[in-house]
Order: sequence, then structure tokens, then C-alpha cells
Amino acid sequence: MSGVLNTVDARTNLVGENRLELLLFSLHSSQYFAINVFKVKEVIKVPALTKLPGSHMHVTGVASLRGESVPVIDLRSAIGFPPPRQETTEHNLIITEYNRSVQGFLVGQVRHIINTTWSDIQPPPRTTGRSTYLTAITHLKDKERSHIVEIIDVEKVLAEIIDYDVSISEEVLDRDLLGHMNGRRVLIVDDSSTARNQVKGTLSQLGLEIIECRDGLEALTLLQSWCDAGKNIHDELLMLITDAEMPEMDGYRLTREIRQDKRMHDLHITLNTSLSGSFNDAMVEKVGCNRFISKFQPDLLVEVAQERLREVL
Repeated sequence: MSGVLNTVDARTNLVGENRLELLLFSLHSSQYFAINVFKVKEVIKVPALTKLPGSHMHVTGVASLRGESVPVIDLRSAIGFPPPRQETTEHNLIITEYNRSVQGFLVGQVRHIINTTWSDIQPPPRTTGRSTYLTAITHLKDKERSHIVEIIDVEKVLAEIIDYDVSISEEVLDRDLLGHMNGRRVLIVDDSSTARNQVKGTLSQLGLEIIECRDGLEALTLLQSWCDAGKNIHDELLMLITDAEMPEMDGYRLTREIRQDKRMHDLHITLNTSLSGSFNDAMVEKVGCNRFISKFQPDLLVEVAQERLREVL
């Protein structure tokens, strides 16, 4: 099973090309689910788990992996599925790294990796409601039929288990800048409503006005409409904060498109992503972001906003 991901380090050349690779798996049902390969550290058979008293209902236990204690989350129950009708011996553990933390997701069969493009990834229908655990869907065709692949909003799953605090440390605040924050606008681009709410909950404490977009294409269309109307992009926005992974157009491609448009090429862009790894530094330089920060760090978000404001004052 570990061989499924033995070339993951070589996959960074997909980033910036609006492409991605998805690890497909099942949750003891006929449905196909997926997460981005970049967030996966390894796939293993389920080791012995230690149950911790008082742990969250979706945390089935803790695994000891090479001396590290890794919490294991039952992904099926975490996204609201009932227990399977019949017990199965097909259990696997997907070890992931999100927001600078490592956790395992208990799943059923791990199928394979598919290479696709963000333009083929679509947001879930709006009629699915706000409580959906999906950030996107795509389609997979095999010899037998076409399958809908559901991409899990892992940030929403984790936010319901981990208490993310949006409070700002007093020593981080530059109170001399607070009066200049009021009325200035920041564009947040993220396909996860949970992630958008986390950033909004932090920056709105500074008096900043938040504009939200669900993906890179929606954000680019908005920015282009302002430019077409003769608006100065710096009068409209203090900065843009974008996720990396998004349906239709990812954050890297969004940044590239902005940099190639002379009307807004110098817009300040911060990449705020749950993706981890040293490749991000290279990708930020490649596509031209101003900053890269890992989710979710309220104090660092505030520092970035304050640094940007000092630049324009």
C-alpha cells in the first residue's frame, strides 16, 4: 500500500499548472471519495489503536507510528454516514498533514491515484446545503460506468473535532494601525466555507471588510470586472488571501493570471493553505505570491495584514 504514494515528492511539477492528483478511496460503500495527494503522507494498513478516554466521538484511537502518536479519525462517521450494514475486513489508514498537524483517517478500500485538472473539478451543487462535507466533485470514467467522485472538506471535518481559536494575541496587535484598517477590504478566496469563516473571524476583528469568493475563477472574474469598469485595484483591495486548492481554478493559477494582467499585476497576494511541505516556497516564487502562510494561524494572519498596511501608508 505504501507504494501508492512512492512518487509523491515528484508530483510538485503539477502545481502552478492548474492540475492535481487525487487519492481515491471508499468508505465501505459504492461511492468514491478523494483527497489531494499533496496532503497525504502515507497509506498503511490499520495498526493497533489505543483508545483515549474522553476523546471525540469520531476519534477511534491513537496509532503509534515511528514514535509519533497520531490520532485516528473515522472518516465515515465524521461526515455523517451511518455504520456499514455489514462488517468488512477492508480497513486502511490515510496519514495526512493539514494545518501543521498530522492525523490518520480510517477508510475502506484505497483504490488508486488519478491525475486531473482543476477545471474538471466542480463545486458541489448549492442545493446540497451548508452542512455538506464536500468542497468539490468530479467525474471518473472506467470501463464499466461513470462515477461521481466526492472531494472531502477535510478542514470542516477537523474544525468539528479541533477547537480553532480565532482570538488575537495582544502583543501582536499594532494599535497605531487599527484606525487605518477600518473600511479597507480584503478578498478571501477559498472553497471551504470553514476556512473562509476562520480567516474572516480573525481579520474582521481589525475592522477590515471581507469579500469572499469560493474559487479562483470566481475571484478572477470579480477582479477583471472591476478593472473593466475602470476601477483602481488598490482602491478596492488592501490584499488578496487565497487558498491553493480550489475547483475550476486553483490559487497558483489565479496568482499567475493576476500577475499577467497589467491592470492588477502588483496586487498583494498571500497564499494561505493547509498544504504542507518545502515545495510551497518554490511554488510561491514560481507563480509570484508575496507571502505564504500555513493555515490556521490567526496571529500570523494579523501580522501579514499589518505589514501590508504599513507598505501602503
